[in-house]
Amino acid sequence: MRDLRQFYFFENLDDEQLALLSTFSNKKHYEKGAILFYEKEQPKSLILLIEGVLKVYKTDQKNNEVIMHRFMPVSLVAEMAILEDMPYPASAAFESAGVVIEIDFERFKKEFLHNPHVALIFFKSLSRKIKYLEDVIALNVVLDSTARLAKYIYDKRAVLSNLKQYQVAEHLHMTPETLSRTFKKLVILELLEKEPDGYKIKNEEGLRVLFE
Repeated sequence: MRDLRQFYFFENLDDEQLALLSTFSNKKHYEKGAILFYEKEQPKSLILLIEGVLKVYKTDQKNNEVIMHRFMPVSLVAEMAILEDMPYPASAAFESAGVVIEIDFERFKKEFLHNPHVALIFFKSLSRKIKYLEDVIALNVVLDSTARLAKYIYDKRAVLSNLKQYQVAEHLHMTPETLSRTFKKLVILELLEKEPDGYKIKNEEGLRVLFE
């Protein structure tokens, strides 16, 4: 396994601590489409995503996937489930080839969770997920489709070019047809500009006005 210190979760651990952590950590490689875990499965390990894109999803009564979140490296995944000793609330699958580090949680809890730096990392990670849930509520309950897309583009401009339109539609819980119409509307309003490889923000302030 590569030096764990390169991942900011463990950068403050000394050599002895890192050597101990390595004894109960395991790096695993996954192909695109591979399942990392299933909903209702009982977690046993702390999972650190270090490569790839991981989608977390639930399946509705019609067997349609509802995307809850996409994780990018480097991220802790489903740490609330392992902390609370509860089953995974959703399933997770790789949208690209990926790599995770799985850490035996019982050993980790005994050896490291008392470390203030490690505990703070957990709090920060959980805080980011709470903020994400607040954004999901705002996107899907408070805002209409035009405002939802405007906010998504405004907040996610750095990753928008890396996502396919179907992925954006899944995230915003829109049909592809509704998403396409909404993109066209933002172009007509001269807030976006259509380019051969996607869209570019033309009026940032105008986008912000739509969702505030």
